[in-house]
Amino acid sequence: MSEQATAPAKNPAPARGRIELLDLARGIALLAMFVYHFAYDLSFFRLIRVDVVSDPGWRIFARLIAGSFLAIVGFSLILATRNGLNRQAYARRFAMVAGAALLVSLGTWFAIPENFIFFGILHHIALASLLALPFLRLPALALALVSAAWFALPFILGGDVFESEWLSWLGFGPWPYSADFVPLFPWFACVLAGMALGKFVLARAPEAGWALWRAKSGPARLVALGGRNSLFVYLVHQPLFIGALLLFMQLSGPKLPDAEAAPFLMACQRSCVATGTPKEICERVCSCSMEGMKREELWTRVLADALTPEQTERAREIGLACARER
Repeated sequence: MSEQATAPAKNPAPARGRIELLDLARGIALLAMFVYHFAYDLSFFRLIRVDVVSDPGWRIFARLIAGSFLAIVGFSLILATRNGLNRQAYARRFAMVAGAALLVSLGTWFAIPENFIFFGILHHIALASLLALPFLRLPALALALVSAAWFALPFILGGDVFESEWLSWLGFGPWPYSADFVPLFPWFACVLAGMALGKFVLARAPEAGWALWRAKSGPARLVALGGRNSLFVYLVHQPLFIGALLLFMQLSGPKLPDAEAAPFLMACQRSCVATGTPKEICERVCSCSMEGMKREELWTRVLADALTPEQTERAREIGLACARER
C-alpha cells in the first residue's frame, strides 16, 4: 500500500449537511427566548408584579435575543452559499419562513387584534433573506462597515422620515404597539454583522474542527435538536405556554391581582402610541391612569364598561393629569 494511501485524512468538513455547532447556538438562543416569552406571558396575565415590556433589564434581554437570532441568520447564509446558491433549497426555506410569518400574523390578529404581530422576527428573517443576497460577494470588512452604517442610519435621520403607519416596518417613525416588532432599521444590521462574522471565520478558520463538532451529552444534543427545528419550535412554544398558564389560572380559582388589567393597558397604550408618543411614556401614563381610577373607585365600572357621563369625564381628567406628570 502506498504512503499516500495510508496518510491520515485531514477531516474536511462535508460540503453539505448541517453544522451541529450552529444548531447548538440556535438552540441556546431558543432557550433564552423561552425565558423571555414565559416571563412576558406571566406579566401579561399579571401573575407577576414586573412589567416585562417596560422593564429595562428585560428589554435589553429581549433585544439581545433578537440580535443573536438575526446574526445567526446572517452567519448561516454565508455558510449555506459558500459553494454557490442552491436556488431551489433557498426558495423552499424562504417560503417556509414567510408562510410561518403569515401564520403568526393571522393567529395574533384573531387572538390579540389590538396587539397583533405584523412585522416580527419571522417577517424580518423572511425579508432579510432576500435583502442579504446582493451583499453575499462583499468581503468581511465591507459587510462590517455596511452593518455599522445601517445600524446608525435611523439615529442619524431621526423620527421624521417615513412616519406613515404603513411604513412603520422600516423603523424610522414611532414604533407601533405590537407583541413582537423587529423593523428593518436598525435590525438588519445584525444580519449583516453575522454575514461579516461568517466571512471572517471561513477566511481564517477553514471548515475543520468547528464544522465537524458533534454534541456528546444528552442536554447538548437536545438543545441542538431544538436548534435544528427552530422554526417549528418557535411556532408551537407560545401556544403551549399560554395554554398552560390559562389552565393554571382556571385551576387556581380567582384571578391573581391585576390580571384583568391587561386588556385595558394594551388598548390604552395602543391608542397613546398612535398619537406619536413614545412607547415608554405611554406605558407610564396608562399605568398611572389605571391606579388613579382605582383610587377614585372607578376601576370596576371601567372593566364593566359601565361609566356614567360624569365618571367618563372624571376618568378623562385622571388620564390628562397622568399625561402632564409623564
